[in-house]
This record gives sequence, C-alpha cells and structure tokens, in this order.
Amino acid sequence: MQAPRKIFVLDTSVILYDHNALTNFQEHDVAIPIQVLEELDNLKGGNETRNFEARSFIRLIDGLSRKRLIDQWVPLKNGQTKGKFKVILSGKPQRADAEKIFGNEKYDHQIINAALILMEENPDKKIVLVSKDICLRLKAKALNLLAEDYETGKIKDVEALYTGKTIRKDFPQFVIDGLKSKTAVPVERMALGHIGANQFYAVKDKRKTLLAFYRKGTNTLTPVSMAPVFRIKPLNPEQAFALHALLDPSIRLVSIQGNAGTGKTLLALASALEQRRSYRQIYITRPVIPLSNREIGFLPGDAKSKTDPFLAPIWDNLRFIKEQYADDGKMLDKIDELIATEKIAIAPLAFIRGRTLTKIFFIVDEAQNLTPHEIKTIISRAGEHTKIVFTGDIYQIDTPYLDAESNGLSYLIENVKNHPLYAHITLQKGERSELANLANDLL
Repeated sequence: MQAPRKIFVLDTSVILYDHNALTNFQEHDVAIPIQVLEELDNLKGGNETRNFEARSFIRLIDGLSRKRLIDQWVPLKNGQTKGKFKVILSGKPQRADAEKIFGNEKYDHQIINAALILMEENPDKKIVLVSKDICLRLKAKALNLLAEDYETGKIKDVEALYTGKTIRKDFPQFVIDGLKSKTAVPVERMALGHIGANQFYAVKDKRKTLLAFYRKGTNTLTPVSMAPVFRIKPLNPEQAFALHALLDPSIRLVSIQGNAGTGKTLLALASALEQRRSYRQIYITRPVIPLSNREIGFLPGDAKSKTDPFLAPIWDNLRFIKEQYADDGKMLDKIDELIATEKIAIAPLAFIRGRTLTKIFFIVDEAQNLTPHEIKTIISRAGEHTKIVFTGDIYQIDTPYLDAESNGLSYLIENVKNHPLYAHITLQKGERSELANLANDLL
C-alpha cells in the first residue's frame, strides 16, 4: 500500500538554514505561510549569511511563480517533479487556534495556525510543520500537529563522527622498524580498513607509542614528530597530529575539533606563524554571535570597538605565543610588525564577504557556529595557494537553530574525510590546566 502524500509546512528558520529547502522533499508538497515571506522581507537587507539566504529564497519563489498565482499549488522545478508548493494566506483554524492559546504577538503562532488550516483542508494528507526552532515544534505538538526538524545536511550519529585518528597494536615489525628509523614505510599490502584519505595512527609497540601519518595517495606511513612549532610544543599525540596536518603544504583544508582548552586555535596560529613566509597574509576570524541575541550595533564605538570583545580569545592566543619569545626581542618586534602591516589580520567573519582568498593562511575559529552553507561559501572563496583551517567544538554551539548534528563543522568532517586535500583530527585531552579539565570532565 502506497504511503499517503505529505504536505510539509516550512518555518522561517528552515529557509535561513538552507534557501533550497523547498526542493528537498521529493514527491511531497511544500507550503510556505505568508508570515515566513514577511519575516524574510525584513531580513533581505544586510551582508550576513541569513540575509543572503533570505534573498536567495525570495528569488527562488519569484522564479517558480512567474505567470502563476502562488496561493494555489504550483509545480516545483517546472513540473519535473511531482511535488508542488503554495503560499498559505492568513486565517484562523476552526478548532485549535495557536494565537488564542499562545498569544498573537509572534509570527510563530500564525505559522502554526497556517499548518492547522492545511490539516483541516486536507484530512487525507499528513501535515508536518518543519522548523529548526525546538520551542515552535513543541508548541505545534501540543496542538496535535506533527512537527520535525529539517533533516537535510544533518549528521545522524555524531558520536561516531570521524576523528582522523586510529590506534593500532597489530602492525607488522617492518612498519614499526621503519617508523623508528624516521622513514616513510610503503603499506600497499596492508589492510588498513575504511579510513580517510589522510589518516593519523598511534602505533603501539610494547611500552612505546609511535605516531604515524597515512597518505592514501602514496599508500605510505610517515613518522609524525613531537617537535615544537614556533616554540609551541605538542603536549599529546593528537596535538602532534594537528601540527603535522597544519604544516603539510599538500593538505589545503584542515579541521580541528575538540573541547575548550585542547589547544585548537593556538596550534593553528603557531603553524601559521611558522609558515608566514609561504603566505601573503595570515587571516584569523570567527563568526560574531550577538550577545543575548542582540546585534552588535548596540555596542558603543566604531566597527573595531564593537567586534574586539568577540575576537578577544584570538588575541589571547597570540599574546601567549609572544610570551614564548620573551627572551627574543627581535621576534617580538617582528610579530608586532606583522600585526601593524596586517600580515596578520584578525577580524569578524562577516568582513570577508566578497573577497577572494589568494595565498592566505585562513583560520576560522568557532566553526561549529556556522551552517553547512556558510562552510561551503568560505571554502569556495579559496584562491591559489590558500590553506583554510576550521577549529571548533560541535558540542558548544551558540547559534540558534544549530546543534551537534546540523552545524557546518560536523557536516564538513563527515562529507570531506575522503578527499586528498583534507585532513582532520579530534583533540580530546584538555591542556589548559587541571582546573579547566575538572570543569570539562565533571561539571
């Protein structure tokens, strides 16, 4: 028996996450409450990603609705698929009224009402409200309306997310001997299992652990060093793996995932400074997350004064690196000169829109606060001889409507792990202090 056709009602949060969401429901129909268009109209101006998503969706609707009335069902993709869409105009459902129950001051309740109206008009179809807003979904379910998260792009099992590292105890002796002699070891005949294109190994040898890097393109295992980089010494094997990937010129895209205090940003910055002569500029950035959901415009001062509080952790890491050169006045002057001449630039992520990143070591901190589309947009701006590094913790998300499964960093790790230009490592051990480790482990 064929399953009944569904009608999916999309909330504004879904459109701001993915402006192409309308086309991702296969043969089912999609409805857009008029209040969603009103909210998108209020968001269409500006240079942030959500403004881009709003504009792109409005253009998509305009293209689909030419010479058609959109309060009637309109075929999607010019009739190439079975699905249709329409805009639901304002109205009141005959039974439960979300505005009466929850109040009429929010568009959210009018959006729920739009879905309830569809449910009354289409008793033979399953109506599903799709929203990234958990509270909106809970309110809908309280009124006996099916509601679910937008699943496209979500990683189903983040607990099994690719870590970039494998521990092995069964490597043959010729591999052990080769790694001890600091030479690359061919491993064509070995069964390494399903791994990424660039994979790190902790090879157990009696009481010693050997660190190795596997490159699928050459089928070799190469020793990984624990040597310091720009006077920043790796304190555990995972940090050594991260530095190896950051220093490898053939790896153009790196992601580092880990809890606070594991050294993600510090390692990326030290590696960038070590390679400063190979790049035209070192650019460190992070998305600006408004305080208490208020835009940064309310903060006093010019653009720099408004954004400096959000960028303070990056400056803290740079200050820590400078402290390692307290005995080297020449290097301290050099770092200050790099900052003064903007060879090292630290700025909010929104400031790069429209730029082509050529010959730049580009570090994006707190990447878990980006959507998959934002990650794709950043990478697509890479010009020749550019290296992009994403750092973040997928369990510490400050952006509304993102979670460990739907954020851009998880999406990147899962979908790019088999590409030869990419390497990833998950840092697990905190190195900030024993007190910080206590907070991560016990609180």
